[in-house]
Amino acid sequence: MIQRIQTVYLFLAAALNISVFFTPIYRHAVNDPAGWIGIGFAIFLTLAFLIAAAAIFLYQNRSLQIRIVKAGTYMQIVAIGFSAGILFSLGGFGTFLWQEVLSSGLIVLALMFYWLAGRSIKKDEELVKSMDRIR
Repeated sequence: MIQRIQTVYLFLAAALNISVFFTPIYRHAVNDPAGWIGIGFAIFLTLAFLIAAAAIFLYQNRSLQIRIVKAGTYMQIVAIGFSAGILFSLGGFGTFLWQEVLSSGLIVLALMFYWLAGRSIKKDEELVKSMDRIR
């Protein structure tokens, strides 16, 4: 069912991953002299978005949905690593990089939504298994 809470979490994770493309940290990643940083950052953010969007529609197969969300969580962690690398290449965390730090916070927030979605899917799976035992 699409109206479950994990759908909301996955939608928010996908929306946050897309919104990162319009933030200063992505602009810095694209303008970095080492071109692979911007490309890698974009690839992992796009993969995390696509996985969250695909996992929304896998509600009938919860075990597959859990595995897909776990893979998306790993992609999100790699995207956090890229954003931390970009922040440190800009000079670290400071008051002059406030917008970039907030942009990285969006990625961390998306990771939190991935985690909440995985937890909710797991609770649903346990509930269904417990109801099967009662029958």
